Amino acid sequence: MAQSQSSEAKTGYMLVAPPLLYAVLLLAAPLATVLIYSVLTGENGAVSLPMTTENFTTVWTGRVYQAIMARSLYVSMLVTLTTVLLAYPIAYFVSFHVRPERKALWLFLITIPFWTSYIIRVALWRTILGYNGIIDSTLIGLGVTSEPLNILSYGVVSIIITLAHAYAPFAVLPIFVSLEKVDRALLEAGQDLGESRWTTFLRVTLPLSMPGVIAAVLIVFIPTVGDYVTPELIGGGKVPMIANMIEIEMLKKRDQAMGSAIAVTAMSIVAIVSILFVLLNKRFIGGTK
Repeated sequence: MAQSQSSEAKTGYMLVAPPLLYAVLLLAAPLATVLIYSVLTGENGAVSLPMTTENFTTVWTGRVYQAIMARSLYVSMLVTLTTVLLAYPIAYFVSFHVRPERKALWLFLITIPFWTSYIIRVALWRTILGYNGIIDSTLIGLGVTSEPLNILSYGVVSIIITLAHAYAPFAVLPIFVSLEKVDRALLEAGQDLGESRWTTFLRVTLPLSMPGVIAAVLIVFIPTVGDYVTPELIGGGKVPMIANMIEIEMLKKRDQAMGSAIAVTAMSIVAIVSILFVLLNKRFIGGTK
């Protein structure tokens, strides 16, 4: 019996070892390196002792870093709000109004944007929103305006539009899964009791789908805070976000310690926000049982 248990344990360890090694080498080790670098002294492209908290003090008190961090959170929150508000009606339509045998096709169509590179999609939005782009040409052709609007010049607006499009499928899928779990009998019961469809939606469907909404919020919020490509290509570097600042510190100023401190600060803020949403999600799940 003991030999059998020992053999099963060895088999289990052998199965777990490859993914564990992968996680340690590609996730834990780089994260630990960034954490260590953030408390070292950076100079001439290298880090050295003594250990110091001056990097974090500069990040938290420097007005430039505060402004860029606030802008990153502001843009990410607006992108998340816009994406979820656009994704929910789509997920609702597919879940409640599309025949079951066609739902897979609709979900397949929703994922079509993933067939192309993220950079290509961002570049296409630059063509659409840029000076004398598709929007400008259309508006001038219709006589709505006499000169190009160049939406890209608005910076934050163009970044929000691009990111909302890029992450929309990520928001649709978890909301759809959550809506699929809603018991239709509860909706029929609400309408039998005289409630309107809108009231039934607010009191039954929306609360039961909130776990999917919160999951969508996390899926969109976390990567958009640290997005680098969109601010660089769409904003033209004129509206830098936190990832762009890390790139400047790491590669241009060659201050590995300061760049690491900014990265750790951003990760800490995102982690706190994520934990709050996870706790909120548990509350909704507990309240619907």
